[in-house]
Order: sequence, then structure tokens, then C-alpha cells
Amino acid sequence: MKASRAAGLLAGLAVVALPFAAQAHRQWMTPSSTVLSGQDAWVTVDAAVSNTLFHPDHVPMRLNAVQVIGPDGGAAQLENGATGKFRSTFDVHLTKPGTYKIVNATDMLSASWKEGTETKRWRGAKAELTTAVPAGAADLKVMSNQRRVETFVTLGAPNATALKPTGRGLELEPVTHPNDLVSGEAAKFKLLLDGQPASGVEVEVVPGAARYRKAPGEIKVTTGADGVFQVTWPEAGMYWVEASVRGGPGEVANSERNAAYVATFEVLPD
Repeated sequence: MKASRAAGLLAGLAVVALPFAAQAHRQWMTPSSTVLSGQDAWVTVDAAVSNTLFHPDHVPMRLNAVQVIGPDGGAAQLENGATGKFRSTFDVHLTKPGTYKIVNATDMLSASWKEGTETKRWRGAKAELTTAVPAGAADLKVMSNQRRVETFVTLGAPNATALKPTGRGLELEPVTHPNDLVSGEAAKFKLLLDGQPASGVEVEVVPGAARYRKAPGEIKVTTGADGVFQVTWPEAGMYWVEASVRGGPGEVANSERNAAYVATFEVLPD
């Protein structure tokens, strides 16, 4: 891959997977409803990367990596997708009873190396690494960047088929169903890293409507040895949950890994 093409790819991916250090920018997807009844329903989802949580004020989330997993584990359709200045929107037609997982998952490599006194940079898929980076590149540093952004919607009775982890990167395995969250009640979730319990990971829980709050109201908890963490929701509303694992070996030689997980949950009144 030539340097000019690599630069273009970097620019195009900037709004899909922002650098992990950019804490001011939060990626999120919020459905218009998370719990619905009947045999057929629709939800509209807003997707953005913003400075103020759930208020689109920075850039839209691109939809090319967004998938919908249906209650039977198969793919459901993303319909009427549109991307504006600050947010993207799309519809999901719920035609089967059960739980749908809406996910934007990215799994990319970034590399830097020296050619004389010049630093070269590249970002792309794992399969492209050997052709993009010269063999024997000097001062080669490779970073594996994995990120999942998810939300959940249930039509009728909830089920767990769509919630099954893939075994790659940082993922959430619900103990409490993500569409059965009630204010004042405790909920439990398990974090997995490549399918194994992720222990000692700090999880940040942030309530929405931050622009109307004097204080953000974050809650921080840490996963146990079994990867489990617990949250007692102080009030009803939308919540943003984020965790990350930084460092450690990546999938390719001499690489490190950054993995992050983000979810939007709706907590209903008791």
C-alpha cells in the first residue's frame, strides 16, 4: 500500500475508531426504544462520536461496519441509513420476537517504522500488513486496535442468542439481560478478553443527559477475577458503559494490543 493511499485510509477511519487517548470523544448508538411489544416493530438508531454524551456535536459514526444480529443469531437488515454532519441514523425492522444486538466492531492494525530519518505510518487490516510494511523495516512498532460499540433491543420476550460472544477482543457477556435493567436494582455483567474473563479492568458507567447536569455522575467499578462487575442504577435513563484493555501482546509478532468495549443501555423506572 502506497503512503498516499495509507494517508487517505487513515482519514477515512478517523471517525470509525478514534484514538484510545481521545477520551473527550465518545462513540455511541442510541435506539429510539429498547423494549417493545407485539409481533412487528421498528426502532430508529442515532449513531455518533461526540464531546457531550448522547448529544451529536462532533462527527457522525460511519455505518459501513454496523451490523444487526437478530434473535436467531442471523443477520438482520439495517434500513434507511443516512449520514449527516453530526450523526448517522438508521432503522431496524423487528420482525421476530427476541433480542437484537446492534454492533459496530472494528479490528485494525496500525504500524510505524523508520525509512532513513523519516517516520512512515500505516493503518489497515491484518491481511495487508506484510504488503504494506517493508520486510525488515527499522524501528517497527505495530498496534492492534479492537473496538466494539453495541446496544440492544428486544421485541416481546428476551432471549440470549444474539448476545453470544465472538471470542475476539473485549466483549460483554450479560449475566443480567441488557434489556431488563431497572433503576435502584443491581445488574451484573461479565467482561471477556478473547473469550476469557477479563479481570481487574476498570469500567466507567456514565448517565446520559450530561449537558443538563451540574456533575457528570460517573460510576467506576472494577471487574473481579471472574470478569464480573456489578452496577446499581441510581435512576432511569440512558447509560454509556466503557472499558478498555491496553498493552499486552497482539496477534502479530512484536505487536501490542488496545481493546475497548462500549455499550448503551436503557434503564427503566422501577
